[in-house]
Formats: sequence, structure tokens, C-alpha cells
Amino acid sequence: MSRPTTAATLPQDDLLDGLDPEQRAAVTAPRGPLCVLAGAGTGKTRTVTRRIAHLISAGHVSAGQVLAVTFTSRAAGEMRTRLRELSASGAADPTAGLVQARTFHAASMRQLRYFWPRVMGEVPWQLLDRKFPVVRQAAQRARATTDPESVRDFAAEIEWAKASLIAPEDYPAIVAGLDRQVPAPPEVVAAVYENYEAIKSSGDTMYLDFDDLLLFTAGALEDNAVVAEEFRDRYRCFLVDEYQDVTPLQQRVLDAWLGGRDDLTVVGDANQTIYSFTGASPRHLLDFTRTYPDATLVRLVRDYRSTPQIVDLANTVIGQATGRIAGMRLELIGQRPAGPAPQFTEFDDEPAEAKDVARRISSLLASGTPASEIAILFRINAQSEGYEQALTDAGIPFQVRGGEGFFQRAEIVQAMAALRAAAEREDLPEDAPLPTLVRAILAPLGRTPQPPSGQQARAKWESLVALERLAEEIQGLGEPLNLVTLVRELQSRASSRQPPVVDGVTLASLHAAKGLEWDAVFLVGITEGTLPISHALGERGSGGLPEAIEEERRLFYVGITRAREHLAISWAQSRSAGGRRTRKPSRFLDTLLPQQRAATAAKKRPARSVTVPEMDEGLFAALKDWRLNAAKEQGVPAFVVFTDATLSAIAAERPGSESELVALPGIGPAKLERYGADVLAVVANY
Repeated sequence: MSRPTTAATLPQDDLLDGLDPEQRAAVTAPRGPLCVLAGAGTGKTRTVTRRIAHLISAGHVSAGQVLAVTFTSRAAGEMRTRLRELSASGAADPTAGLVQARTFHAASMRQLRYFWPRVMGEVPWQLLDRKFPVVRQAAQRARATTDPESVRDFAAEIEWAKASLIAPEDYPAIVAGLDRQVPAPPEVVAAVYENYEAIKSSGDTMYLDFDDLLLFTAGALEDNAVVAEEFRDRYRCFLVDEYQDVTPLQQRVLDAWLGGRDDLTVVGDANQTIYSFTGASPRHLLDFTRTYPDATLVRLVRDYRSTPQIVDLANTVIGQATGRIAGMRLELIGQRPAGPAPQFTEFDDEPAEAKDVARRISSLLASGTPASEIAILFRINAQSEGYEQALTDAGIPFQVRGGEGFFQRAEIVQAMAALRAAAEREDLPEDAPLPTLVRAILAPLGRTPQPPSGQQARAKWESLVALERLAEEIQGLGEPLNLVTLVRELQSRASSRQPPVVDGVTLASLHAAKGLEWDAVFLVGITEGTLPISHALGERGSGGLPEAIEEERRLFYVGITRAREHLAISWAQSRSAGGRRTRKPSRFLDTLLPQQRAATAAKKRPARSVTVPEMDEGLFAALKDWRLNAAKEQGVPAFVVFTDATLSAIAAERPGSESELVALPGIGPAKLERYGADVLAVVANY
């Protein structure tokens, strides 16, 4: 039986085939600290796997001395597949001298199982894969609330604290200085946290949760010189993917692995940091060149995923971000042929929005776009209900990613049971308005007047509110309803929903869409209070919490960059048909459609589609020629004069005066004074 081929047998030139200059620079960078800033769609996985294969092929490191870590099993599997194709890896057995590609937790668990006897002796340990019962017991001891949502919120807060390296006794003081919503008073959370840790280690067997895997692994390497020496003799080269999402705990593990060495490649994009609620921070990525002054820094900016129109839109959105380190900013450059302009559509209400999205999806399907290449993305899972119903009514198959369909969610199943039970009672007031009755039935289940602070409790509350609004919508259809007929209609809708299928339109939250891509993406419900989410807005009149607002902006950016060719962004002025049209488009749309904002404020209009003007390709080419000459004369890169996004806006709007020119994004007074006359001349001459 022949041994698997290793990357050392591959010609290095083959590893560089098909790479662009920036990818090639990352692959061939000297062994040592390397930071790859990889924008969306820039071929990140292709680059980092060839980097590993190149190091092995060049003899800098053997395959068995490489440890690559990423954040999901799916990403680790994809990396292993790519390495296998490059013959840098070829077997599941890591002892065969092949590259390991694992998640942080999987790598730590394997190491801990090996080193445990030398670190902890005969004390047995077991992985705590279900922490809910232990957290509930800890909450009971602390006399805290123990309903399922509160317990889940306590569990999530404990995970955040451990990922942030915050001990129970330090928790109250630390969170007091943060703009962080906590599920209970900090002292109560700290008591639950302390009880939880005590319960896990109170028996003959020590129970470790997933965060403990990292803590104990770091501790073993930090405190035991023999263990550290053996580990560091085995692993010499490290690669960390999605480095913008590392937590302080994961960074501690990485530091313990390195032990002062610097043979480290990190890959990330601060523009895609969207998990700060779990403790993730882009700070380690942003500070990498300060931590390693001799590090090589490579930017991957050529976007092979999306059309230039989508890329320019994404650049405009993220270009408004504040607090970014200039040296770490990425401006993508689209590499695909031009495609259709992104569409922006405002609707009177959410049912109309959902119905129109289903209509446009039907057109895409009829034109040959596979259902599996279409996605509807929203901020919170509770928004999915209207789109599930609209797709069902249109006969379009769909699947809900990252969670159950609306009527399959535990809180909705429970609420439906409560509504059915109430409908069978004979003592309900006959003259009570149906919405009031529904709210009263849902109140004991968590439908409080104000949203709760815990993440899980808030998600349940949002689903119950969505069910209540659905009841109001059904009542607004015109037919007389009582509780019995309402329950019958809800059951009919629930039973008509198609089960998840592989070849169907994807419905997903923006968080669940991270790392995925589709030919056509519909970003829906883009209103103030939804994106950015209401709790990022802070107190009324405060202008919002800056860090939270910026994370919401990055979430919008992630949604935009999921689309390859077709992108539609929509919002509704009212939640329900016939409701008051008081909702406003998201602030993130201000720079994209400044005239649309003014028109909306001026008067109410029926549903309308506002499409960005088509860019004149010839004028765009003429502007690029002018920009190139201007850049050469000044000895600066072309983008310093104007970005592609700004030139695209000029080519689309064709300004005829300085006032029209300065209204476009990317043109301020200084650039107007320096380049305004020349740009207007190019437009006029063309």
C-alpha cells in the first residue's frame, strides 16, 4: 500500500499557479509572523492552504509540525479537503505526520486527553456537553430565576465571562464599566457563575465544559515545563483562520502553544467582526504588527465573488465605519464582469415586502437561477415567519438555516398549545378584543410589555411578538374572527409549511449567513430598530452605543458581501397591513440613498422600487484613465485620488455642477477643490 503523497514532493511553481500577486505574496512570505488581511470573496482558503503547502514543500517545516485552527468544524473540514488536494494532508490519523486542521476546541481536547495524567494525575474528567441542568442547579442555589430562557441566558453569560477571562468574583465590577446587557443583576449572575464552577468539580469526576478545555490546555502548557517542551517540540508552525473572531481565552491558548515563538500566520478581516457578544474581538488582529514588529502584512482585496456593483456598495457601507485603524482597512476591488445594479425598495408594510420578495424570487427561478442559490437574510429569526408564508403561498421550496421554521420553534409550539387550550374554554369574555385576548394568553409565556435583557429571553419574546402580530394581520384580512377561528387559521398555516429541503431558497439570519454565499440575496427589514437592532440604539436621544452600532454596520456589510450577482435591499414603513407608516429606513442606507431618505420624510408613497442609476461603463473607463494620469503626476496610488466606488457614482449620476458633484459619496471640499473642475470636464467631454 503506497503512502500518501506529501506536499514536499510537489513542485513549488505548481502551488503558485493561478494566484494573483497579493495571494502569491502571502503564500511565499518568509517563515515567521504573517498577517493576511483577507476581504470577503478574496480567495482566503485557497491562499492559506497553499501557504501551508509551500512551507512544507520548501522544507521550512514538516507536515506533522503544522497546526491550523479555525472556528467551525465545517471550515476545518474544508481546509483539510483543500490540503488533501494539495497533498499536504492525506489521512485522518494525525500521527501519520500530516497537517492538522481543527477547531480551537477540538485541538485542545485532543491535547488535554493526552497530557491530563501528567497534569492532574488520577483525577478522572468528563466533557460536560449539556450544561443546562448544571446551570439550572446553580441558579436554584443562587435563588435566581430558573425558567428555560433565563437558564440559557445565564449559560451564555458564563460562556462570555470565561471566554473573556473574567472570574466570578471579578464579574460585577467589570460589567459595571461596560455597555453590556446582562440577564440579571451582576451580583446574581456572579453567584450563579460561582455555583456552576463549584458544582462541576464537586464529585469524584471533574466535569469540564468547552471553555474549560481551553483553560486547562493553556494552564497545562503554562505551568508544566515538561508538557510545554513536548508540545512545542511536536508543533512548530501555527495558522489561525478568522483571527478577527478570537476571544481572550483563545488568544491565551495560542500564546501558550507558541511559547514565545513567532512562526504564526493569522488570517482575518476586521470588517467582518460580528461576534463580540461571545467575547470575540478584532483587537488581536488589529494589533498584530505591534505585537510582531517584524511581521509581514499582506492585503487580499481582489473580490472574485461579487460583481463590481455589489463590491462598490459594500465599500461604501464599510467606508462609513468609525474607529478603524487606517493600516488595517480593506477596500475591495471587484474582479467579476459587471452585473445588475443593487435594488432598493420601500414598502408600505411587511406583508407587501414579503409578497414582493417571493414574486421576484419566482422570476429568478423562471430565468434559471436554482432555488439553492437564493437567500433571504434578516436580522432576527422572528422575521422569518412572513417570508416562510409568502414562499409557501407562491409554491417555492425553502429551508431555514441555523434554526427551525417559525412554527417549529419551541416557544411557538408552546404558544399554539396555550391558544388551543384557551379556545376550548367557555369562561373567556366574549366582548374582549381579539388582540387583547391573544396578548393575555401569551403573557405568562414571556410576552411582557418590554423586551427582556437576556439574549435567549429576548429571542423568545420576539417570536411571541411576531405571533401576536400575525394574529393581528389575520384579523385585518376582513373576515370576522374569534379565538377558535384564529387558532384554526394558525394551524392551517403551520401545517402548510413545507419541510426543509436541500434544493430550496435559504432563509437565515445575518449571523447564520456568515461564511456562505449565493447568486441572489434579499436583505429584508432594513429599518431603524431592526438593523441596527433596537438595543444598539441605547436610550432615546442618545444616538446609540457607538461600538454596538459599528458591529451592526459590519453585520450589514457581511450580508451585502454574501451576494454574487443579484442584491435586493428592502424595508417597510409599517409592520402590518394598514398600520401606521412610522418606521424609517436604516441609517446605514443614508449614504446609499440620500435622496430616498428626503423623499420618505416629505410624504408617504405607495410601495415603490428605487434602483441605483445604471453606471455608464464608457464614462467610468474615461474617469479611470483620468485618475491614472492624475495619480502618476502626484506619485500616489490611484485610489488616493478617488476610489472605484466614487468613480462609479460619478459615472452613474453624471454631475453637471460642483454642487451635484460634492453630493456624491467620497467627495469632500478638499477633493472638490483639487479635482472638481477636471472631473466635471471629463463628464462634459464624454
